Amino acid sequence: MVLSFLPLFIPSPSTGVWHIFGFPLRAYALCIMAGIIVAMIISSRRWVARGGSQETLEMVVVVAIPFGIIGARIYHVITDYELYFGPGKHPIEALYIWRGGLGIWGAVALGALGAWLVARHRKASFLAIADASAPGIVIAQGIGRLGNWFNQELFGRPTTLPWGLEIAPQYRPAGFEQFGTFHPTFLYELVWNFAVALVLIWADRKFTLGRGKVFALYVVLYTFGRFWIEALRIDKVNELGGFRLNNYTSMIVFVAALIWLIWLVKNRPGRETAVEQCDPLDQRNSADDAGKSARSDRPPRSGEGGG
Repeated sequence: MVLSFLPLFIPSPSTGVWHIFGFPLRAYALCIMAGIIVAMIISSRRWVARGGSQETLEMVVVVAIPFGIIGARIYHVITDYELYFGPGKHPIEALYIWRGGLGIWGAVALGALGAWLVARHRKASFLAIADASAPGIVIAQGIGRLGNWFNQELFGRPTTLPWGLEIAPQYRPAGFEQFGTFHPTFLYELVWNFAVALVLIWADRKFTLGRGKVFALYVVLYTFGRFWIEALRIDKVNELGGFRLNNYTSMIVFVAALIWLIWLVKNRPGRETAVEQCDPLDQRNSADDAGKSARSDRPPRSGEGGG
């Protein structure tokens, strides 16, 4: 009897911004930062376990993160340009990243470019870096989706399911004002992304994947889930032939990644034996250190040291 009075829906946070000493602390930014930190920890451990250096992974993080954020924003602004450009719009708002609006496709593309530049500079295997980073990246994506929950955005069609997401009237799109609960697509993608990460880690250990196969599998699995989750959304976006633009992107990237994965399995079996070359100066220093250690361990000759 008591259970009948319990609400059967997921409540949305009452606010997504807290002011600390007059400074706005936004949940959206905190979720992104939390995802980045978790991804960095997971990727670092996997990279070092593969034989890479901690310094290289740290450099990848420092370069790839700003590249990724810029790429994510560029993709969003390009695909939803009507939000920022045209009569009555304010182009400066395209820079207001704290209001939401990041496209994962742009983040991965430009973030990968940044990682490739570092790999080339450090004489490391870019594909090995991508493989080591894939589980952390997809977990970061899932954590970042919590920002959509706080912002009450990017939810799905109306639903009366027990896990429906309650949306405040001011955030409901035109034509859906009479509905109170919607599909929590942020939660669907979070759960899917975490499941993808577990599959990647399992497959990597089970089949000793390498040479880009873990990253390719990540793209295949993520885009497969993103397609059906995207199809649930009702936020206003550009469409083509009745399909959302991101659905087309998901399909194209899925097919390309699947073809790439199959090619890698057939033509690039196994895993790299070495993922990073030592710098010649480091090699000389190591040799000098080894020589000094060997001389210090040699018993002193007659007349040397001793006293």
